[in-house]
Amino acid sequence: MSFRGSILEEFAGDLEYHPRRAVLYLILAAAAFSFWYFTPADGKFTPTPIVFALGAITLLLKGAFLLRKSSEGVGMTQSDFDALQSAKKTLPSISEQTAQLLQDFGAGSMLLWPLLNSAKDIDASWTDPPLLRVFLSGAILFATGWLTRRLTRKR
Repeated sequence: MSFRGSILEEFAGDLEYHPRRAVLYLILAAAAFSFWYFTPADGKFTPTPIVFALGAITLLLKGAFLLRKSSEGVGMTQSDFDALQSAKKTLPSISEQTAQLLQDFGAGSMLLWPLLNSAKDIDASWTDPPLLRVFLSGAILFATGWLTRRLTRKR
């Protein structure tokens, strides 16, 4: 299988309907946002709380996406569809799930760092947002999650 095919297969398999994983993502999104929210006002716009806030956004979005029902069962007979509905999906291994969570959390600050430029318009006193540090933090977290996921994958 080509590298592109493996990326698409991994991406599609990771976004299927899975309510138990969705709940986990939503809880972790609330915890990450709480870290930013309860940070003292003078440190709220430093790189670490910003990384947590942006990571919370991506965890929340993925959690909501994992809650949506997909088109599973299209073209099946009623008995096949009933069997599909009764089958419980299992969670991935702890190491794979942790690596995926780290990857998704890091994707927040890696992809959403341009939002910090618009934050300057909201708060005029914030003249120098830590764009590079937030992006690099997200890239390192994403790469660590991706590498861990690759190394812990069952062959």
